[in-house]
Amino acid sequence: MQQFFELEAAYLVMGIVILLITWFVATRPFMSKTAPRNGLLGAAIVIALMIGGHYYMTTSRMDTVRAAFAQDRQILCESRMLRKVAQSVVVQRSKGWELQGEKFVSPLYTRSFHLARCIVARAISLR
Repeated sequence: MQQFFELEAAYLVMGIVILLITWFVATRPFMSKTAPRNGLLGAAIVIALMIGGHYYMTTSRMDTVRAAFAQDRQILCESRMLRKVAQSVVVQRSKGWELQGEKFVSPLYTRSFHLARCIVARAISLR
């Protein structure tokens, strides 16, 4: 459950804001008496499905990245440190990277990279 809140906290906050806006609009005098119930129920269902889908896709990608790292394949991780030059960092076990919990760490980098912000690098063939 902690992983869910860690990965989806921002989306949960946005969902709450959307529900508050829905409640505010649905309770205006010109709206029907069933608008608050129907509006909040509909918005809550859509938000729950979207957050659940995002969580499923993120954890599936994390499992794929974890398996690829165990096979010593290249992983691309988003680097927020250097936005102008290198926007991604190549992570590979044979290059000194380690997986500690859900984060990639290396003695050459001051910060770690979370599995959720990484993808498996695909080989590109140029013909």
